[in-house]
Amino acid sequence: MFSRIKEDIKSVFDRDPAARNTLEVLTNYPGMHAIWIHRLSHKLWKNNWNLLARLISTFSRWLTGVEIHPGATLGRRFFIDHGMGIVIGETAEIGNDVTLYHGVTLGGTSWNAGKRHPTLEDNVVIGAGAQVLGPITIGKGGKVGSNSVVVKDLPANATAVGIPARIVNEKSKSEKEQRDQAAKKFGFDAYAVSADNPDPVAKAIGRVLDHMHLMDSKVADLCKEVNLLGGEVCQEALPELRVGEFVDDEKAAAKRREMGVASFDPEI
Repeated sequence: MFSRIKEDIKSVFDRDPAARNTLEVLTNYPGMHAIWIHRLSHKLWKNNWNLLARLISTFSRWLTGVEIHPGATLGRRFFIDHGMGIVIGETAEIGNDVTLYHGVTLGGTSWNAGKRHPTLEDNVVIGAGAQVLGPITIGKGGKVGSNSVVVKDLPANATAVGIPARIVNEKSKSEKEQRDQAAKKFGFDAYAVSADNPDPVAKAIGRVLDHMHLMDSKVADLCKEVNLLGGEVCQEALPELRVGEFVDDEKAAAKRREMGVASFDPEI
């Protein structure tokens, strides 16, 4: 049990730059609390203690604002960011390393018994306010944009946006891996953005990531050729760049503005 909790906490640090320490995650992340309580209610549900399982689930909803039916199946390192307004139905199945943002519904479209809720495969990201409805499957690495409504299967590595949602990109595995590597290198990967997303900011970010990856590849090739000719370049690794650095810079800038100090003041 404790190993799973440690794994969950690590997944928060991997996906939320606002997380500062373990105590903060343990006490201030209702999405994590809902997942941990669900593990108890799900175990009771599997052992036919249905009423008690539902009571615990209802208590979790009251406590966290996240409603997860005790019959739902959750994978490892599942992360609910912010949490409020999440609804996950009884027959929903969620794979490993899946991320949901606030206001997401994994709901059904039928009152008939049996499988009636979505299946999310590994590494899926569902943006804030999105609705994924019916016994459909979101393929591995799939992304659903904020406030979209998905009622049909989504292929692996595709991004869907709109009402009803439509696929706006379906990258090959190699192309997706290249962008993911570029995103992770610069510490950015959130809210299901892509280069083809209608959001102009998200679109720009996606294209910047593609451009940086291409430039890195060209510089690496150039360095290799220069070294073959006897030169000695690119011997040192580039320093790691993380989002947290920009967050700290932004806080420092805000502090300077509050104090009325010029940005070049070395004492701040």
